[in-house]
Amino acid sequence: MNNQISRRKRALNGVLLLDKDSGMSSNSALQRARFLYGAAKAGHTGVLDPLATGLLPVCFGEATKFAQYLLDADKAYIATLHLGVATSTGDAEGEIVATADTSITMAQVEAAIAAFSGEITQTPPMYSAIKHQGKPLYEYARAGITIERKSRQVTIYQIDILEFAFPKLVINVRCSKGTYIRTLAEDMAKHMGTLAYLTALRRTATAGFMIGETHTLAAINSEDETARDNWLLPCDVLVQHFPAVTLTDKDILQLQHGVAVHCEQNYGTISPLRIYAANGRFIGLVQYQAASRRLKVLRLMNTASAS
Repeated sequence: MNNQISRRKRALNGVLLLDKDSGMSSNSALQRARFLYGAAKAGHTGVLDPLATGLLPVCFGEATKFAQYLLDADKAYIATLHLGVATSTGDAEGEIVATADTSITMAQVEAAIAAFSGEITQTPPMYSAIKHQGKPLYEYARAGITIERKSRQVTIYQIDILEFAFPKLVINVRCSKGTYIRTLAEDMAKHMGTLAYLTALRRTATAGFMIGETHTLAAINSEDETARDNWLLPCDVLVQHFPAVTLTDKDILQLQHGVAVHCEQNYGTISPLRIYAANGRFIGLVQYQAASRRLKVLRLMNTASAS
């Protein structure tokens, strides 16, 4: 099929569920998708390591205003571990730094899974994008500098064994935001009395989006503009986890002018709220202020672009 790539920049609004290729940074994948769509503005909702593949929601235009609300979402991954070997980065991109001769049994794997299920403490790896004095940790790591990192609490909801034939272990992990699967692999291996690194990592779900809904860059490149645009989801899919409120045109106009509006219903501590016009048009997000019983603007769609 002739790929009619748009060279013009379009005021495009929507969300693309991208299946990121291995070997690309999240930003490179984002920029390639932006080019293919000819989008004037684009952003993503959380970084995947270059080695990793899978679900990466990409936001175009007005959707970028709401991308931050996906950063706290739970996620799911399929991780492939090589047991008995450690690398400098915790994945296949690093150099081998240690080996262990210990052969691991299924019972040991199951015990490690039990030990690392529920709320656990992790120390972020040096090869990560966490900033220290304005620079990502991986830049210090590449220079041979180790920075002290604060441990954090994360939640591992479930770990399922998909395949085990030592030294290969494939697991399906459902986890909270901020979980480092490389660190989980290393910590589980330590519990088993061995070492491990990731040979593959695939994100299969985030914020209710599933890998089966995604499109690769190759598939996008093979389609024409109309087909590509039909794959875009509306901007409000990013905030579906918030309660929805329908307002009058008068109240919406008032909010669009930056003025809070009175609200008869008491929403308690619920925040934010999605607001819609009577015709179902998504307007944006507001915050309910209990003391004054008013709705205050958080993020609104651009009036000219709202759809």
